[in-house]
Amino acid sequence: MPKILIADDEPDIAQLIARYAQREGYEIKSVGDGREAVDACRNEDFDLIVMDVMMPDTDGFTACRQIHEFKDIPVLMLSARGTEYDKLFGFEVGVDDYVTKPFSPKELMARIKVIIKRHSVSPAAEDNTKLRANGIELDTLGHDVRIDGEKTELTAKEYGLLLYLLQNKGIVLSRDRILDKVWGYDYFGDDRTVDWQIKLLRNKLGKYRDSIHTIRGVGYKFEDKT
Repeated sequence: MPKILIADDEPDIAQLIARYAQREGYEIKSVGDGREAVDACRNEDFDLIVMDVMMPDTDGFTACRQIHEFKDIPVLMLSARGTEYDKLFGFEVGVDDYVTKPFSPKELMARIKVIIKRHSVSPAAEDNTKLRANGIELDTLGHDVRIDGEKTELTAKEYGLLLYLLQNKGIVLSRDRILDKVWGYDYFGDDRTVDWQIKLLRNKLGKYRDSIHTIRGVGYKFEDKT
């Protein structure tokens, strides 16, 4: 049974999420602060964290960053603020998905289901080869990315996006197609999520950032010049 940690200082919201999640068969643990979420993750294993941004003592972004220092647990972030800056910052600290309050509980459950399913796939299920393009090398077996031989740290979503682009070199990929393949479902929110993640990924690729081409009005294409 998948286990979900809910971190939200609003009891009504936490109880609502817990009620729907339990109906879906998930085991639930709830805490009311980011610090408590970090402590809970040190002592227990979870398949997913549903975390509010604005909490007392330790906010959700800080808690997410601290948790990812010792455990790779996917995080779905909740926030009453849906600004571009908030979403970008969330993705930078390793958030897998971002849901703006108020939200549909059914939509939230759909996102939770997909995130847990994607993270439950073992590395052996991937195509265990090394993908190379320009000075970029991605090892699907070791879940490792190197730029000119130097290891580069990517978030789970950045890794998934780069993998999909490398697997489809030279092919124009629409935002909808990227959302479906990388996020794993028909995205309910702003499709600019792809643009934000592309921006973050380009920053990580450094001098090879221009390998990802923007196709105006359509999406993106990765070009291998080697």
